[in-house]
Amino acid sequence: MKKNKAKKIEAADSSPSGRLGGATFFQDVFDVARQIPKGRVTSYGAIAAYLGTKLSARMVGWAMNAAGSAKPKVPAQRVVNRNGMLSGKHHFKTPTAMEEALKKDGVQVKNDTVVDFAARFWDPIKELSL
Repeated sequence: MKKNKAKKIEAADSSPSGRLGGATFFQDVFDVARQIPKGRVTSYGAIAAYLGTKLSARMVGWAMNAAGSAKPKVPAQRVVNRNGMLSGKHHFKTPTAMEEALKKDGVQVKNDTVVDFAARFWDPIKELSL
């Protein structure tokens, strides 16, 4: 399997400003999500853990909800919940748009859940370590 060229994101600081590594939290989330390879998925919690804010999975979800207007484009369909469920599908243009985008990426979905989730899981802590 080919390794992704990784862009190292600095770990979160503990300041209440919500700023991480000199960028906003949402931008850091977007930077990680943009590195998820086609055909793979990750979870909100895995991105939060990579950014050093393990308990901020919900904030990663809020970032994914705002990703539609981000430039360059963020493949938000590749971020699912810890069980592989398409819990963010209601934030896409149509109720089936997230599943359709994943299928276009080569990811099978059944009953709103990624098929073979464990094999498709992309862990940024492992994949983006330098």
